[in-house]
Amino acid sequence: MNRKKIWLSAPHMGGEEIKFVQEAFNTNWVAPVGPNINAFEDGLAAYNGVGYCAALSSGTAAIHLALIILGIKHGDEVICSTFTFSGSCNPIAYQGAVPVFVDSEAETWNMDPELLEEAIIDRIRRTGKTPKAIIVVHLYGMPAKIVDIVTIAKRYGVPVIEDAAEALGSSFRGQKLGTFGDMGIYSFNGNKIITTSGGGALVSNNPTWIQKAKFLATQARDPAPHYQHSEIGFNYRLSNICAGIGLGQLRVLDERVHQRRGNFSFYKSELSGLSGIRFLEEPPDAFSNRWLTTILVDPVQFGKTREDLRLALEEENIESRPLWKPMHLQPVFKNAPSYINNCSEVLFKNGLCLPSSSNLTISERRSVVKALGSSA
Repeated sequence: MNRKKIWLSAPHMGGEEIKFVQEAFNTNWVAPVGPNINAFEDGLAAYNGVGYCAALSSGTAAIHLALIILGIKHGDEVICSTFTFSGSCNPIAYQGAVPVFVDSEAETWNMDPELLEEAIIDRIRRTGKTPKAIIVVHLYGMPAKIVDIVTIAKRYGVPVIEDAAEALGSSFRGQKLGTFGDMGIYSFNGNKIITTSGGGALVSNNPTWIQKAKFLATQARDPAPHYQHSEIGFNYRLSNICAGIGLGQLRVLDERVHQRRGNFSFYKSELSGLSGIRFLEEPPDAFSNRWLTTILVDPVQFGKTREDLRLALEEENIESRPLWKPMHLQPVFKNAPSYINNCSEVLFKNGLCLPSSSNLTISERRSVVKALGSSA
């Protein structure tokens, strides 16, 4: 067994983070306000080519604020990718709204545009109302068919929230993900391509929305010499300390994308001889940050299941993880409307995420390949 654990996606510091954190301590900017936050927001907006940014405590908080800004209320329906992490859809429930889950297409594993349109038409027929928003997720850094999705959304007048929590640094036709919809969100959790230890961001080209997000994220305090509140607010602002970590991480973001893509290339090259193992390829015009390298296992061809492989890696102290369990299969969302083509269920059954940290060594990558190969 490997003495040192090989993690699925570990944080990777660049070296400059401590400079910004120390500066925050030296100047006593340790609250959720300060120069690091402003610089981090400006840097994120510039990197992604979007007008405005609010640095927040998590990607989930960013989705929640986006829904509030769009006026989502109790009983409203919000369409969401079913093949995703629960943070994408939990905020719908926070608002007392109803998630409507739409399945994936096989090329990118993201929301199926054709099924999306079917869902919109059917919800209008059944309820007499158009869904109030669409949350589309770019899974594992792979761009969804975002131009098709936005086109359909505009046809029916439905705003789009892009969940690019896993896709910072990814692009489609040269445009960064998170900037195609009405609003986009990012996550800087410890396992993401860059981290602020915990954090997220909301971006948009609408300055009023981002100003509103910052207001709501700081307990919706009215401009008064005393504490006065005319709306319900939240404690969602990123701290100046965490933003300092983010500033250092932004400086190595493109390097991290290169390293993660290097993991994918290595695994694909080394495992290409194994029958029954398939990788997710980039469609034309798509550029993935390859946040996680994922494989599909054909148990008939390969002779082992995805779970057999996961357990074989675990025996060698190597962390891997099944692909996301679709939300329409989760007990908490069992009664939610869903439009399913079985794609996500097959992906969950047969898919595995391989160790993809940007600081993986050649030796560690070879250990992963060896463990997979020996189980064949």
